[in-house]
Amino acid sequence: VQLQASGGGLVQAGGSLRLSCAASGSIGNINGMGWYRQAPGKQRELVAMITSSGSTDYVDSVKGRFTISRDNAKNTVYLLMSSLRPEDTAVYFCNVYVVGWSGRQDYWGQGTQVTVSS
Repeated sequence: VQLQASGGGLVQAGGSLRLSCAASGSIGNINGMGWYRQAPGKQRELVAMITSSGSTDYVDSVKGRFTISRDNAKNTVYLLMSSLRPEDTAVYFCNVYVVGWSGRQDYWGQGTQVTVSS
């Protein structure tokens, strides 16, 4: 199973970026797809998650600014980030999880850097 993330970069405060992450390989039925981020010196945190039924969850700091979506046919998850702030600067990791008879199995992408300048 491989997760290929793209779309990070440098943007000015107030700008927008869209992250994409495509899952490939023998992954089975994906339950959840999402994005985590980790800023220097901080713990990794969940940014947004979307389930197979379309239910979404966001960390409070991005509500109203970020939108997560997914294309089930392509096993791809997107994160549209708008009104970006310097505090959004972090490495963003895509995450996919599958829940099977043995429990939850998580898969991670390689991380993509998002830098927001003030």
